[in-house]
Amino acid sequence: HYHSEKNDIKTSGKFSWRMEEKDGSMGFDYSGQYESIKFKELIEMRLDDDRRVSIEFLEQNGFTVVTESFEPDGNDPELQRQGWQAILNNFKAYVERS
Repeated sequence: HYHSEKNDIKTSGKFSWRMEEKDGSMGFDYSGQYESIKFKELIEMRLDDDRRVSIEFLEQNGFTVVTESFEPDGNDPELQRQGWQAILNNFKAYVERS
């Protein structure tokens, strides 16, 4: 099926995309607005349901440490943490292939 994605990565820019399991068994829409962008340092955003997400990039010993903080919604916080960790793990695997 068709999805329209938008990602205007700048302060006050809006984003909207769909995240789904590879097998299509589960998915959700993810949208909001960037509140602060600091190149190679920080991305802060507010989701449309008013939750905040922060992604920090810190260089340590020649590596970049990525730390994501998020406000959970009403679903199981541990499942949400696992979901965010899976996104980071996929990002790490992608970067290491490049």
